[in-house]
Amino acid sequence: MISDLQRERLAYRRSRSRRSTAVALVSTVVFAAVLWFSVTSAPGWPRVRLSFFSLATAWRTLPAILDGLWLNIRVLVVAEVLILVLALGIAALRTLRGPVWFPLRALATGYVDLFRGLPLIICLYLVGFGLPGLRLSGVPNDPVLLGGFALVLVYSAYVAEVFRAGIESIHPSQLAAARSLGLNHRKTMRLVVLPQAIRRVLPALLNDFVALQKDCGLISVLGAVDAVRAAQIESAGAYNFTPYVVAGLLFVLLAVPSGRLADWVSRRAARRQGA
Repeated sequence: MISDLQRERLAYRRSRSRRSTAVALVSTVVFAAVLWFSVTSAPGWPRVRLSFFSLATAWRTLPAILDGLWLNIRVLVVAEVLILVLALGIAALRTLRGPVWFPLRALATGYVDLFRGLPLIICLYLVGFGLPGLRLSGVPNDPVLLGGFALVLVYSAYVAEVFRAGIESIHPSQLAAARSLGLNHRKTMRLVVLPQAIRRVLPALLNDFVALQKDCGLISVLGAVDAVRAAQIESAGAYNFTPYVVAGLLFVLLAVPSGRLADWVSRRAARRQGA
């Protein structure tokens, strides 16, 4: 049974919510109108519209760019799996204790320092053009494989630090409790530490993979015909920049669901920590 006072409070909250929604809607419309008027009233807008926003060119070049985007999606899926495996191994090495494990810790630390500090575009050039230049047997020349390899090298360094932060956030008392139950280090990590650590760092992991989605387009610098490269080819043939805009919009559409998922996971984690 709801009291009159509680009913009044609920009615007041609903009225405030409707007022906030109305204010947000009006401010958004006004902002969009001001932005649209500012852009379209610029002296160079007619030329920019023809060069970047040609609907006929966008429709004609869309199939080729979609084919390229399918390559980006495949590279993204394979790279994410490899990054998770490699980063988890690096994080586990960095959390080993004892002087006997110093060489492995130093190797993992050096890997993270190197590839977290190296710009991705330089890593792509080094891997994409340097490795085939060695002419070693077994080294592929496929720009897609080499570009994906460079992405794995760089992003696994970032993700490894995310995993390490999650592992080190587990209270030492839980490790002591696991040891008192007779669990060895491997079982303690697998059954006690990693499930909690991964749950804690899941929002940060999703944010890294959202960034990876757009960086997959950089494999085009090695010659892979992905969405960006397809847009470049179509742009050169049409003497128009609209294919680049189409490719950019497709990447945005690809990133929006992942971004909303990351936001939802972050809010869910915050509610759990506040509970």
